[in-house]
Amino acid sequence: MTMLQILVLALIQGLTEFLPVSSSAHLILGSWVFSWPDQGLVFDVGVHLGTLCAVLIYFRRELAGMAAAWLTQPPGPVRERNRKLGLCIVLGSIPVLLVGTLAYDWVETWLRDVRVIAVATLGFGLALWAADRFFSKHNSLEELGVKSALAIGGAQVLALIPGASRSGVTITMGRMLGFSADAAARFSFLLSIPVIALAGAHGLVKVSLEETTISWQEFLFAMLVSAAAGWLCIAAFLALLRKIGLMPFIICRLVLGTALIIIVF
Repeated sequence: MTMLQILVLALIQGLTEFLPVSSSAHLILGSWVFSWPDQGLVFDVGVHLGTLCAVLIYFRRELAGMAAAWLTQPPGPVRERNRKLGLCIVLGSIPVLLVGTLAYDWVETWLRDVRVIAVATLGFGLALWAADRFFSKHNSLEELGVKSALAIGGAQVLALIPGASRSGVTITMGRMLGFSADAAARFSFLLSIPVIALAGAHGLVKVSLEETTISWQEFLFAMLVSAAAGWLCIAAFLALLRKIGLMPFIICRLVLGTALIIIVF
């Protein structure tokens, strides 16, 4: 991989991991558009670890509060709220971790196709538009319960389809359950932590058994670029949600999906 390829793909991963537009789809499309060879597992691990660092740093206060709720925080409403949020993240992560573990090889073999990406990009974009347009959505993150967390976690399984977007499907379900865009996005980002961590750990195990295709300097560069881009993406996305809502992202997704269908079919 050239440094330009690493820079471009690491930026794509960092900027799209937390947007409802599918980072895996954009990584595949980036290589497809520029006729670059597959970036390889080591690169994928590096950029996923970078986005994990981004979300851990951005939500460090919330994560510290959840940890303290089980260790040192005195009894009271704050501790109960933090405990409930932590429990919701754990329970909401179970469906995709189970299905992803069982279906990983099948997904990698059969679904990494531009035609799948095209249909999923448009189809799940329409679902996000419908959820944003037709459902009442004013609940805050404090109102999230176990049932809602399991429903959002179940929707997260659909993110195994390239083009579906992990943040896209979880925000869609959050909106359908009545949560504000900000609350749905925040829970979606917190819910990404176990998934990205497991994907990174799985990748590291496989990397240890294979010959690396990029140097460790290039690995660290990809990780740092995706971490910086991911942190900026989270901050900008949450700020924009409060001002302009989801519609600009929905439009971008629908335009991309339509263009892809015209090109590949």
